[in-house]
Amino acid sequence: MPADNLQNPSKKELIVTEAQSHWQQGSLLELDIIDLSPTGDGVGRWGQQNQVVFVPNTVPGDRISARLIRVKPRYAYGQLHTLIQASPHRVRPQCIVADKCGGCQWQQVDYAYQLTAKQDQVAQALERIGKLQSPSVDPVLAAPSPFAYRNKVTYPIVLSPNSHQVQAGYYRKGSHKLINLNRCPVQDSHFDIFLAEIKGDIQKQDWSIYNEHNHRGLIRHLSIRIGRRTGEMLMTLIINARQSQSSPPLEDLETQAKEWLERYPQLVGVCLNFNFHRTNRIFGAETICVMGRDYLLETFAGLTFQLRPDTFFQVHTEQAEVLLNTLLSHLQLKGSEQIVDAYCGIGTLTLPLAQQVKAIVGIELQAAAIEQAQTNATLNQIANTTFYVGAAKDGLEELPFMPDLVLLDPPRKGCHQDVIEQLLTLNPERIVYVSCHPATLARDLNLLCQAGQYDLNRVQPVDFFPQTSHVECMAFLNRRAS
Repeated sequence: MPADNLQNPSKKELIVTEAQSHWQQGSLLELDIIDLSPTGDGVGRWGQQNQVVFVPNTVPGDRISARLIRVKPRYAYGQLHTLIQASPHRVRPQCIVADKCGGCQWQQVDYAYQLTAKQDQVAQALERIGKLQSPSVDPVLAAPSPFAYRNKVTYPIVLSPNSHQVQAGYYRKGSHKLINLNRCPVQDSHFDIFLAEIKGDIQKQDWSIYNEHNHRGLIRHLSIRIGRRTGEMLMTLIINARQSQSSPPLEDLETQAKEWLERYPQLVGVCLNFNFHRTNRIFGAETICVMGRDYLLETFAGLTFQLRPDTFFQVHTEQAEVLLNTLLSHLQLKGSEQIVDAYCGIGTLTLPLAQQVKAIVGIELQAAAIEQAQTNATLNQIANTTFYVGAAKDGLEELPFMPDLVLLDPPRKGCHQDVIEQLLTLNPERIVYVSCHPATLARDLNLLCQAGQYDLNRVQPVDFFPQTSHVECMAFLNRRAS
C-alpha cells in the first residue's frame, strides 16, 4: 500500500479498521480450534472476515483464549492463554517440556487423531498443490509404538548464562533458546542415560562450549545413534575447529573416550567431527575416530549396513521396514526387472530391492554415501548393483538400460524440474515416489501427471515421526495406456 494511503486512509479502510479493532497484536480472542496445520499448529477462525489464527499446543475440538503475537491482514499467530474446554482428542503429554521444546508438536494430540490429521494433510496437499482430483490416499500406517522410536539424536550444547552448567536439548520452537533435557520420550530409551552423564563429563573436563553469538568455544553438538536391531551405539562430538594433524583440540579426549567405551558396553566408537563454519549446518566435512570404530552395524531388511556419524538413515528403523515391505507387496516384482533408485543414499532401499530384480542402478550426489553403498553391497555379497556419483538428472541420462521402474526418494525440497523432464523422456512403465514433505510431493506429482503420461494409482502414508506433524508418503504412478 502506498505511503499516502497509510497517512490518509479512505472511509472504507476506516470501517474495516473499526470492525477489526480486536485484530491486533496483544489482543485476547476466544477461538474454537477446528484443524491442524502442516506445521503442527492448531487452526482457529475469528470474526466475520473468517481470519485464520494459528495456535501451537492446541487440538481440534479445544475451546481456548489466545493472545495474538503476530498479526497479518488475513491471518495471525497466537499463543495459548487459557484452555476453556478441552478437546476429546487432547491427552496429557509424556514430556514435561512438550509445550516448550520444538522437537515435538503433537504430544497433546491422541495418536489415532494424529494419524487422521496426517492423512488429511496429504490429501489436501495433493488436491490444492498437486491439482489432483480426489486422490486415493490410504490410511496412514501406524507406528507399533508412538514413543521411544528415534535411532539418532543430535543435541546442541550450550553453557547456561547464570549457572555456567553444560546443557543439551532442543531449541524452543522458532527460536535459538535451548530447552535443557535429561530425557526425551520419543528417542530410543538407551539415549537417556547418555544425555545426563555425558553432560556431566563435559562439565568435569571443563571443555569450552560453543557460543553462536561470537563464534567462539569448541563443543557445538553431541550426536548419538543406535542400531535398533544390533544395539550398537556410536557417539560423536561436533566441535568448532579445523581438523589438525596434531592432537585433538579437546584436552584428554582420548582418555575420556576410553572411559566412555568402558562405561557403556554397547558403545562401539567415539568420533570427533570438525565444523568451523558459522552456519546452522550440524556436521562438518571431516570426521575422525578417537577410539573404537567410526561406524556401527545395523540390520535392516535382513541385510547388514554400516552407519557412520553423518550417514543419512531413516530415524525410525521399524517403519522404514514397513515402507519397504509395502513397496515390495505393491510392486509384485518378477525378478526380470531393471530399475533405478534415483536418490539412493547408502543403499537403504537399493540393496533390498536388488535381491528381487535383475539389475539396479543407484544414483546419489554425495560421493561419501556412494562409497558406503558400495561397502554395504560388498558386505552383503550383492553383485547386481551399479552406483553412480552425480546429480539425479545426469545419472538418468547415462543409464546402461531402459528402466522398467524408477524409484525417487529425494530430499525435502523434492525433485528438480530437470529430473521430472528426464523422467518424462525415459517414460518408464512405473514410478514410485517416496517423500517426507507432502507439499513438494504434490508439486512434483502434478508435473508428472499433467503431461498426460502418468496416472497416480495410490498414495500410502507411513508414520515415521509420531508426535510430530511430519509424515512419510509413497506414491505409485503407472504409465498411461496409449
